Amino acid sequence: MSLSVVELVLAYRAGSRRPGDELDAAFESLEQCEKSVWISTFSREQLQQQLEAADAEAPLYGVTFAVKDNIDVAGLPTTAACPEFSYLPAAHAPVVERLVRAGAIVVGKTNLDQFATGLVGTRSPHGACASVFDPRYVSGGSSSGSAVAVASGQVAFALGTDTAGSGRIPAAFNALVGLKPTRGVLSTRGVVPACRSLDCVSILAHTVVDAELLFEVSAAFDAGDPFSRARQSVTRLGDGPVRVAVPREEDLEFFGDDESAELFAAAVARARNLGYEVSRFDLRPFREAASLLYSGPWVAERLAALSGFFEAHPSAIHPVVRGIIEGGRQYSAEAAFRGQYRLAELQRKTQTVFEGCEALLLPTAPGHYTIEQVLEDPVELNSRLGTYTNFVNLLDLCALALPAGFRKSGLPFGITFLAPAFHDQRLTDLGRQFAAEPAATSCPSKGLVFLAVAGAHLSGQPLNHELTSRGARRVRTTKTAPEYRLYALDTEPPKPGLVHFPGEAAHAIEVELWELTDAAFGSFVAGVPAPMTIGTTKLDDGSLVKGFGCEPHALTHAREISQFGGWRAFRCRG
Repeated sequence: MSLSVVELVLAYRAGSRRPGDELDAAFESLEQCEKSVWISTFSREQLQQQLEAADAEAPLYGVTFAVKDNIDVAGLPTTAACPEFSYLPAAHAPVVERLVRAGAIVVGKTNLDQFATGLVGTRSPHGACASVFDPRYVSGGSSSGSAVAVASGQVAFALGTDTAGSGRIPAAFNALVGLKPTRGVLSTRGVVPACRSLDCVSILAHTVVDAELLFEVSAAFDAGDPFSRARQSVTRLGDGPVRVAVPREEDLEFFGDDESAELFAAAVARARNLGYEVSRFDLRPFREAASLLYSGPWVAERLAALSGFFEAHPSAIHPVVRGIIEGGRQYSAEAAFRGQYRLAELQRKTQTVFEGCEALLLPTAPGHYTIEQVLEDPVELNSRLGTYTNFVNLLDLCALALPAGFRKSGLPFGITFLAPAFHDQRLTDLGRQFAAEPAATSCPSKGLVFLAVAGAHLSGQPLNHELTSRGARRVRTTKTAPEYRLYALDTEPPKPGLVHFPGEAAHAIEVELWELTDAAFGSFVAGVPAPMTIGTTKLDDGSLVKGFGCEPHALTHAREISQFGGWRAFRCRG
């Protein structure tokens, strides 16, 4: 699978590749791959049936993906890498269902550290997964098989889970992008819980643009999931300098791995070269929060997740996993409350760090160990790998892991950007900048229209219902080309006027891209009142879509608000 998701979709639409051929290639690769990667897969005939049932006009039509085997896929058993635990789900987990409805093809279920307890990829009866860059080294876990399936080209993307770094660590060890969204934005119904209050479904992909697209398709409030949260609207990165914070020198720990330290220093230097304002922050309260996950009462939540199975089948559980889960017995209800009180204090303390920056920049892992080393010292080395990941969900942050160079041995190194909850799209903006990726090309499916909205029709704004009532789907938040100016018009409800100044050095204005059917678009346009107009908007990737403008006379008494970078930012601060 040499192309990214976006490139593959465009190749299918252009006719230069055929989904059926890709499915054949995927199935052939399954027969040749390491048996430790997959726990169960669909047959060639079943893959073909999925393709025939998929909507050829859907945004992910024909794109193959893997699912970590603690997430339900109808037709395949869910085992969490414990055969005795196996059950056959009647339906896809909602997050899988959304991808299937978007045309993606589930190839199978991938290996993991049993019950998603581990960051190494060695704690499974199906064998240890290895980094695709060197079979002597761990793949990272617990989403080990998902990462290897993507990195080795067997599928275009994969779903994992990430409670303590289980998506980010394998992304780093296989040179992938790993997006750990805000807790609750991707449904966890149909996911075997590790720590149910902290679990997240994560995305493993080749590019930030892919991860952003898959996030937009997968994210949805799920009323059937008590931990689901509706997305909050947060403005994307503005035109001003990006501010990132990195740990103080005395807080950085690489456990003697000087090459990892050098690669992280190079990543910080790259951030400065990109024009980012780099400051330092105190990592100690973050590290203390991390200690609550495995050295505090949250271990008891792992015991609660398995309840009766743990008591009835102790010998079925991997010895290292069993030892960790048994540790939950030592914590009382009093300890649980004390842990919550301390976490609340640490959350308040760490929130202040983000008052001076858009994101934190950290190593994803402090080092990389061989399978042999991990088997000899499974607990300590696993603990070290979570140095910069374990605190993220406890502190309600979102995270984006990115490749950031290679060691002399050829093993990859990775960094992670962290931001407060619901800042996922700010992270993908930042990730695309850091990775020097262009924005996704805007290419709607046949019979559909892309419409860029910049004001009252944005998500959460007064006129958004005019889109949602017509079945419109938000594709993503993006920006215009830097050739526009934004004005606050004298209308009710308040609206902005977006004006194009081609060839001028103006501003890139935040817009949302919505997808409508031809009929819905026609109905929508018929109701657009003066002084608003519908024309063509140029996006920051150079593509042209339909978008709002305004009649010139409406600007006579309007106030220019371009400097805010978008309508939401103006409404918040203007």
